[in-house]
Amino acid sequence: MTDWNPGKKDQLASYTFMLEVDGIAEATFRECSGLDSETSVIESKEAGLKGQTIIKKLPGDLKWGDITLKRGYTDDMKLQEWRNKVVDGKLTEMRKNGSIVVYDYENAEILRWNFTNGWISKLQGPSLNATGNDVAIESITIVHEGLKRIK
Repeated sequence: MTDWNPGKKDQLASYTFMLEVDGIAEATFRECSGLDSETSVIESKEAGLKGQTIIKKLPGDLKWGDITLKRGYTDDMKLQEWRNKVVDGKLTEMRKNGSIVVYDYENAEILRWNFTNGWISKLQGPSLNATGNDVAIESITIVHEGLKRIK
């Protein structure tokens, strides 16, 4: 007898995902990290009735990880143009809302993380090596002011 559960869902594959900016699918990537949030801990010490120390832990500042994306280098200039808005000091134009979207085996959307007021803090071009045969990889880091999983 097996422990098969017909209501149990399959685990998700992590290889089909895309960056979407301002509602437009901008690029596919080979790697994504930084889809996280963290709350700092405030420790509050109090004296108990018998003089013992009681430590209470309270939630402090909320912060989000920086999103790092890597992809094979292409001649597409959209990410470079977005980065140039930061370099040129165009503060109102550089902030964009976007999403990291994950798709299932049938290319249906199954997960989405929305970020707000994101901008590219780092764009790293490929490492080049004339003796290698690796794909040239480009990396971007997006900082933002909020991340929310909605699916």
